Amino acid sequence: MIHFHTGRVVLCVVLIACTAGASVCGAAEKVKVGSKVFTESVILGELATQLGRDAGIDTVHRSQLGGTRVLWDALLGGQIDAYPEYTGTIAQELLPGTPLAEDAMREALAKHGIGMTRSLGFNDTYAIGMPEALAARLNIEKISDLRGHPELRMGFSNEFLERKDGWPAVRAAYGLPQKNVTGLDHDLAYRAIAAANTDVVDLYSTEPEIAFYHLRTLTDDKKLFPEYKAVYLYRLDLNQRAPAFVNAIRRLEGVIDAPRMIAMNSAGKLDKVPESRVASDFLHTQLRIKTDARESSWWSSLLLRTREHLLMVGISLMASIVISVPLGVLAYARPRLGHVILGALAAIYTVPSLALLVFMIPLFGIGTWPAIVALFLYGLLPIVRNTHAGLRGIPPGLRESSIVLGLSPMARLLRIELPMAAPFILAGIKTTAVINVGTATIGALIGAGGYGQPILTGIRLADNRLILLGAVPAAIFALLVQGGFGLLERYALPRGLRLKARSYS
Repeated sequence: MIHFHTGRVVLCVVLIACTAGASVCGAAEKVKVGSKVFTESVILGELATQLGRDAGIDTVHRSQLGGTRVLWDALLGGQIDAYPEYTGTIAQELLPGTPLAEDAMREALAKHGIGMTRSLGFNDTYAIGMPEALAARLNIEKISDLRGHPELRMGFSNEFLERKDGWPAVRAAYGLPQKNVTGLDHDLAYRAIAAANTDVVDLYSTEPEIAFYHLRTLTDDKKLFPEYKAVYLYRLDLNQRAPAFVNAIRRLEGVIDAPRMIAMNSAGKLDKVPESRVASDFLHTQLRIKTDARESSWWSSLLLRTREHLLMVGISLMASIVISVPLGVLAYARPRLGHVILGALAAIYTVPSLALLVFMIPLFGIGTWPAIVALFLYGLLPIVRNTHAGLRGIPPGLRESSIVLGLSPMARLLRIELPMAAPFILAGIKTTAVINVGTATIGALIGAGGYGQPILTGIRLADNRLILLGAVPAAIFALLVQGGFGLLERYALPRGLRLKARSYS
């Protein structure tokens, strides 16, 4: 009874995962455009994507893939073909020591198989800002003035906090004494400063929030920040694979000045206009190109995110079950080896989920598979530990009776021990499934999609509706998984074992 019902459940999950995988991965992607997790990058990614489609190239936008290093590594590895970047970032962070002259930068990039367009027309440099009223009261106009106010609270984006051209360089160049320095999401920093929870933040000079939140941009009196001219980086093999795409994005060279970029950022961030429509309106107005914004309906978006989430959770869970149960049996049969196995899996479990996802990128690239592998690794410990505990908890008398009956070790395992340990094993699988549903939302940061995608966008745009669009289905999904395993315990397990299952689930 146990084997029949469990096998049927396994088959259903595999079929769902395969169906989702076919729908997500079936379409051929010829040119893949990436973008970082901030509105300007998403808009520039949309502009490139729509221009590629207008040129007759099958182009997809892998939006909000994370920070600079994630995009750069994905470009070098071929997981994406192009993405918007800034000259200051290239010279300071990606290829340190490269001169800011565009020809020198282009030559250095070519050694890595990467091309670079000319400037799109605007400079989005880093800046340091604080509320206008506070700056006026403290008579702070330039960054060096901050030296006299060690009490000020700094709230910098996590990337700026670690970048060589970010906070470390600012602190060293200006000799700033502030100790109360907090790292947080860039978009959340504006809400923190509006709520008076922080005093000083890092800015991008083309952000509309500077005016919206009445911030004063402090003068960079030591000329620390270089120019951050917007460009597109692209794989040089596109010149052979899709030359029309390269020609298409070059149409934006020198076309987007700072006021136009600020206006687009304002439409996307403050007016909540979808980035695809912002890009489409700009192309129509400035280049007389009519493009398809491809805005998804709420329902179709929910179905897509559900399929993506099912794919990640379903495949990772099945892989965890297939590997974990034998590992649990091995840990039980070989106690010394069991300590090593459980210790190693516990060590993996302590790695923060975001860090584990980033570790997967060099091995599996970006997208669904690195997220599945990370979830698989997280799912091992609960099942292995419960399998091990369930087998150890079998009464010695029962085991001795099976030996007296002449059953072989394999027969004892399959007919006596595993069925007796089934409540524990099922409880471990349920724990893994529920954890995977929640952890899978982070996969959106590396392009895996799922319910984390609207959550990520909602945080960036301060849109609670989008956050709920991801959070509520994820919570419902977790409850359904919990309830589904409850039904499995009720109807698939024999009555005697079912009582034990309630004690350990």
